[in-house]
Amino acid sequence: MSEHGAWREVADGVLVRRYAELEQALGLVIGTRRCLVIDTGRDEVHGAEFASAVREVTTVPWSVVLTHAHFDHAFGTAAFTPCPVWAHARCGTALTGTAEAQRAEWTRHYRHEAKHAFAEALQRARLELPTDTFTRGATLDLGDRQVRLLHPGRGHTDHDVVIHVPDSGVVFAGDLVEQSAPPSVGEDSHPADWPAAVDAVLALRPRIVVPGHGDPVGPGFVAAQRAMLAGESRDT
Repeated sequence: MSEHGAWREVADGVLVRRYAELEQALGLVIGTRRCLVIDTGRDEVHGAEFASAVREVTTVPWSVVLTHAHFDHAFGTAAFTPCPVWAHARCGTALTGTAEAQRAEWTRHYRHEAKHAFAEALQRARLELPTDTFTRGATLDLGDRQVRLLHPGRGHTDHDVVIHVPDSGVVFAGDLVEQSAPPSVGEDSHPADWPAAVDAVLALRPRIVVPGHGDPVGPGFVAAQRAMLAGESRDT
């Protein structure tokens, strides 16, 4: 794994691209007529690298789905547009309401860490909003396979989306699940509701769960993390 990313195929035509920065995991599901890009990275430079990597794997047209409105998942979208950009109905409002605060906070962070190229790229990142939204779920036809987009309830945010690839048993969980560190609980998180959202992920009976950060995991890992979240929510 490097800052330039590395692919891992977790099922036929279902890939994860891992990056060293923020231990991020971005996704790709390939069909015969379309592919689905899962999250777009932290800025247009990152997004452009990811887009180029996707084009090395497949040439079919892409759609994008955003798992939530945090900068590292959504600020690279301009590298992919124009194209359909799917998200929960509240994602666009969250993006427009918090983008500049996120930009300022993480620009300061990267400058403090002397990661000046990251700071400059984040400053220049253009905000692209979702074009296609849903409240509970949607199904996308990629040709020879269908992909389900689901809102499992409030958790990491109030608009989390998980992506289920039924023919492979893979679920992309966004930041509802993290492998590289404990789940990140922010001001926009809903700790009391989070375990139920993870229950909805487990109810899909996944073989593999791809977290927003870290390496793919099995359902046992997710169940253990769900138990930890339930304990923390009782304490608060």
